[in-house]
Amino acid sequence: MTAGHAPAGRLHPTILRDGFRLFFLAAGLWSALAMAGWAAVLATGRSLPTWFDPLTWHIHEMLFGFVAATVAGFLLTAIPNWTGRPLVRGGPLAVLGGLWLLGRVACLAPAMVPHWLVIAADMAFPVALLAVAVREIAAGRKWRQAVVIGPLTVLAFANLLMHLEAATAIDAEGSGWRLALAAVLVLIAVIGGRIVPAFTRNWLVLRQAARLPAGAGRIDAVALGILAAALVGWAAFPAFQPIGWLLVLAAVLHLVRLLRWRGHLARAEPLLLVLHVGYGWLVLGTGLLGLAVVGADMARSAAIHALTAGAVGTMTLAVMTRATLGHTGRALTADRATASVFVLVNLAALARVASAFSADWAMSLLMASAASWVGAFGVFLLSYGPILVLPVERRPNAV
Repeated sequence: MTAGHAPAGRLHPTILRDGFRLFFLAAGLWSALAMAGWAAVLATGRSLPTWFDPLTWHIHEMLFGFVAATVAGFLLTAIPNWTGRPLVRGGPLAVLGGLWLLGRVACLAPAMVPHWLVIAADMAFPVALLAVAVREIAAGRKWRQAVVIGPLTVLAFANLLMHLEAATAIDAEGSGWRLALAAVLVLIAVIGGRIVPAFTRNWLVLRQAARLPAGAGRIDAVALGILAAALVGWAAFPAFQPIGWLLVLAAVLHLVRLLRWRGHLARAEPLLLVLHVGYGWLVLGTGLLGLAVVGADMARSAAIHALTAGAVGTMTLAVMTRATLGHTGRALTADRATASVFVLVNLAALARVASAFSADWAMSLLMASAASWVGAFGVFLLSYGPILVLPVERRPNAV
């Protein structure tokens, strides 16, 4: 798909004016609905009449439904800022949204539908998003921003792997979802390494703080390189012990990185503090995953959900709330509803990780985690849905 841009001055429905409006709304809705559906499947023991078994569908839709929509909303908003190019809006944005929705419908289609048709429908969105990103970065000649192209390419390939494995065309042994998670986590580390210290610095400077976050240095590049290598290695060889030690090393380096950003000085502002907490989940999950791989007494599911429910869940909500406020000209501060969103998503992560350590309480903790997750995104939709869909004429704040 080739992206087009609306002529200057042309009016569009508010939801199609910015990528973050359409895709943050889609991400919030689908995250809540898909999690509620997964909880119902767990509670009833029923299966889905699709090509995917219930667990695979849950994993797929969290990664390629919810997370992919969040990534799209962020990149379609950030790339124009990076390149100086016009926004993708109006008809082209509607087409992208339609392709994303087509993928969600296709992945719920009965197994009688030919799998090649399901694959084609679901692959359309990640391929189109990748094409748009490549076009815009190349047209703007902002090659430094091309770092996002790698993870987007890996996401599209990982989606294909999951489909081919579900169709029994290949035996990927789960490498598809592991590779997708690796790509998402690398994106969090790369983008987080830009926005977390920058936003913290801006906030502290306004308050004339004497101590500011450290600037980017060699440790950042080394930490990112080792994390990417460790996660890709884990995706391919999930039981290879040297990979486990590399993950532990990556966790240590990213802990040092996080401490250099001085998040404790920003604890008075939840909208800022939550970014540090989300990155902390990345550190914790990476370390737990490394320990699980090297054979320590550590449940792998605890590590996986520290990374997914913890790092991915917290960081996506942190970015969606902040970007929505900033790009609609509102104050960059968390009200009570926003703070409750952050509390609920972290409770969901804590309950899900805890469920891996208690067989007797596992189901209760799973249900509590699902309820907290749905609650977090439900409050987000109630609070931010009107902001995303209703017209507003305010000058954006720097985010």
